[in-house]
Amino acid sequence: MALVLGGALFTAIPAVASADDAAALQGAEQAAYLDGLKRLYLTDNERNALLAHSNALLETYALRAGYQVGQAQRQDLLYRLNVGNAGELILREESRGAQGTAISVRNQRVAVFGIDPFIRYECPTGGIRCVLFNPADGSPLLSIVRDHQGAGELAKALSFLIRNVQKG
Repeated sequence: MALVLGGALFTAIPAVASADDAAALQGAEQAAYLDGLKRLYLTDNERNALLAHSNALLETYALRAGYQVGQAQRQDLLYRLNVGNAGELILREESRGAQGTAISVRNQRVAVFGIDPFIRYECPTGGIRCVLFNPADGSPLLSIVRDHQGAGELAKALSFLIRNVQKG
């Protein structure tokens, strides 16, 4: 049904959206998110853009010793992501004492085939950190400074990265 008012043509749009419309909108939102990251990091490669964004967020929201006032053993927790073998992410965790001493490095391989790519996180009110959980087994994957918005953005980027790596 079309309606003409003041020379402009308006069409009637049904008020109820179908599941297909919701899926198309979600797909459009995903495409816009990924296109924005590719423009931001000046690449045509989705995986490179997602890796760069995830690593930038990990650096921005790193749990540094300076945030741990009053804690007995203050340390920097720094993370870096890379893609390993097919279907695998490598998470590098570096912890440093408050004075830059006692550096410890740990690499964790996260197999992504067959898992739900959704990253869950928690930011307890009484704490100084947010914890993002491994989607494979629900164990703590990494910790960042307590920032709900930062944790949400990192979880979103990691979820998209896992989905991308699952594609092969």
